[in-house]
Amino acid sequence: MSGLQSEVNRLKLELKTFQVDAGAEEIYLGQYLLERLKQLGVTTMFGVPGDFNLGFLDLVEDDTVIDWAGNCNELNAAYAADGYARVKEHSIGVVLTTFGVGELSAMNGIAGAFSEMVPVLHIAGVPSTKQQKSKPMLHHTLGDGRFNAYIKAAEQFAIAQAVLENIGTAASEIDRVLSECISHARPVYLTLPTDLVYEKVSSDRLKTEAFVLDEIVKLVDQAKGDVIILVDACGIRHDARVETNELIMATGFPVYSAPMGKTAVSESYERYGGIYVGSISHPEIKEKVENAKLILSIGSLKSDFNSGNFSYSIPTSRTVELHSSWAKVQYADFPTIGMKEILPKLSQRLAHWKPTALKLEVPKFEAILPQEDHDIISHAWFWPRVSQFFKPKDVIVAETGTSSFGILDVPLPDQSVFVTQILWGSIGYTVGSTLGAALAARDIGLGRTILFIGDGSLQLTVQELSTIMRKDLKPIIFVLNNTGYTIERYLHGKHRKYNDIVNWKWTSLLSVLGDAEGVKSKSYTVNNKNELSALLENAEFAAAEKCQLVEVMMPMHDAPRALQVQAELSGKTNAYSVAT
Repeated sequence: MSGLQSEVNRLKLELKTFQVDAGAEEIYLGQYLLERLKQLGVTTMFGVPGDFNLGFLDLVEDDTVIDWAGNCNELNAAYAADGYARVKEHSIGVVLTTFGVGELSAMNGIAGAFSEMVPVLHIAGVPSTKQQKSKPMLHHTLGDGRFNAYIKAAEQFAIAQAVLENIGTAASEIDRVLSECISHARPVYLTLPTDLVYEKVSSDRLKTEAFVLDEIVKLVDQAKGDVIILVDACGIRHDARVETNELIMATGFPVYSAPMGKTAVSESYERYGGIYVGSISHPEIKEKVENAKLILSIGSLKSDFNSGNFSYSIPTSRTVELHSSWAKVQYADFPTIGMKEILPKLSQRLAHWKPTALKLEVPKFEAILPQEDHDIISHAWFWPRVSQFFKPKDVIVAETGTSSFGILDVPLPDQSVFVTQILWGSIGYTVGSTLGAALAARDIGLGRTILFIGDGSLQLTVQELSTIMRKDLKPIIFVLNNTGYTIERYLHGKHRKYNDIVNWKWTSLLSVLGDAEGVKSKSYTVNNKNELSALLENAEFAAAEKCQLVEVMMPMHDAPRALQVQAELSGKTNAYSVAT
């Protein structure tokens, strides 16, 4: 147990006091689970009530720390738990569903969290252990006695599962899946039978490097300090942000990030050069990264949209990859060597290279507002302009598509948090995620929550705006109205009707979905550059003291530069061949 505790502390995984003091009072299993979640900093639980989780919900509602969000549906609850976990580092997101119908509804959101390496605990309230053994024809079952069907389905999107069957192992099973959730930064699945919630309980569990360290130091020496650091998503997801920044400051090596690693490093830091996305990168960034003699890659996740359609031009012979639980030095893999353990040691061993590293030129990462000869709100102008509106500690959420690509080319302020879903790419994700992100931001003292979303995406999950207002949250929501699915238009069917949508009266949404009196929200439409600039410069608007929605009128076929290039690459890869 002391080994477990030292590992937990060392990895800063926040599972404090995993041991229970000798002679500690026994508590209900449901309370035990809530205590574990509170140790992880969880203060909000998302989900929908159902008859197989109501007894546990009594404990949740009576808890003085964990607040029950109460979502409109389970899919949005899963999105919210995902957004909460991304913003509230060192913690996890939690979603509670009922057996069968509820857990299946949440599964798309859980799959997205698995794909993008987000730590989410999915608790499924299930029938009693006796009923699971006798298999009566209960409601929410398939009617064929397969009580394990949903467990098998959930297994596809969970790094670990705990199917609780007896009280003797229940507490250690809870500890095991929570440890797996944090150490792997991926969802886990826990069944909570009705007859175990009020059974009484107590705890258990976690986890090697000199040769690898020497090899990396040797490669830096051979490169004569001509080294760059490339930071990606897993540096954030696996809680290595602090260690990564210590290495950057100790060495002075130029640093760049992949799209999913945006804001892992301060984008105002003078040694930060911007976003590397393979062949999509700006030429000066591409040249600096690909010509470095050695690349220290931290938390790499080389998905298509995160790597410029797999167009990295970085040879393995010049790359060191540091991951959550393994390292790769050139062509050799080293299991169990995790980035959190090795990064502090690298900082010490490589600090003497700083005077050399500071002589390496780094391109200035800045947003340049183009001078256009019209007043139309173009993507080329919009993103540099809104970047001037951002403040330190803002939480900036960008929907898949024009928003997630458009914001890549502009720097975000210090201590800001960037949330997007580049790998999974489930459109509509950001509405539920904004709910979770805003609640987490309120918990930990961050600033405004700002959402950028297209009109097509918002139509999928718009109802969660009602929960946002019910929880008295005050995000600023920019709805990019370009009458349809722009990313799809660029991928295929640019002028096809299936990429069009029915236009809504967007400025009426907030009143319809929770603010009938018009006192908790305000909505705007901006038709041109002057109107948008005037709104962004309005002090009352910027203060974000109400939930605010801004409909931004944009041309149908306009798109950010990075999206256009990515779509062209994807189109070549996925070209349809028509038989003649």
